[in-house]
Amino acid sequence: MDKNNPTAQLSKDFAKRIVKLYQFLATEKHEFTMAKQVMRSGTSIGANIRESIYAQSKADFISKMCIALKESSETEYWLELLYETGYIDEGAFNSIYNDNSKISATLINIIKKAKESEK
Repeated sequence: MDKNNPTAQLSKDFAKRIVKLYQFLATEKHEFTMAKQVMRSGTSIGANIRESIYAQSKADFISKMCIALKESSETEYWLELLYETGYIDEGAFNSIYNDNSKISATLINIIKKAKESEK
């Protein structure tokens, strides 16, 4: 399924990175609160994109994609906080943050096109 949907695949690959980040934070840094938060929001992006594949209507599709975008924004916040408090280094931050930014930009384009096609 994901291989035919580049956005779903991109978000699933990102979720895998988030799971690995969670594991690192929990085992190496003994940080659990922010780790859980970034895990929840970072994996939710792909879950909502996957749900949108079987949306019941164009409005439902847009809603799911907007939720995914909100989750991406929340993930951005947690990544910034993890970096600014020293839990992740600059290299790790830049790499995963850039992946999240790519997903956000893709979602913004998809939402914009879907709204335009509604008119």
